[in-house]
Amino acid sequence: MIKHIVLFKLKDSSPESINRTADVLRDMKGKIPQLISIEVGIDVIRSERSYDISLITEVESLEALQAYQVHPVHQAVIQHMNEFKESSIAVDYEL
Repeated sequence: MIKHIVLFKLKDSSPESINRTADVLRDMKGKIPQLISIEVGIDVIRSERSYDISLITEVESLEALQAYQVHPVHQAVIQHMNEFKESSIAVDYEL
């Protein structure tokens, strides 16, 4: 099992922009067969070091993670995120 975690800092950190982007991420649920689970969180602290949104997903294997990465639904999300994010960081690890 692989856990895939990404944190996003948006260019526009208004509540409307954050909620809209979180909805884009949540919309992947049920549309990508490799995703065992998906969780999207919005930061409540909003400190200078905080990121705006977290994405936590689980897939079965590294092969499933690779398939998720190239899935058309995920590719559309990447396109959205590339337009609206200021920065992102990620970690992937085995459970």
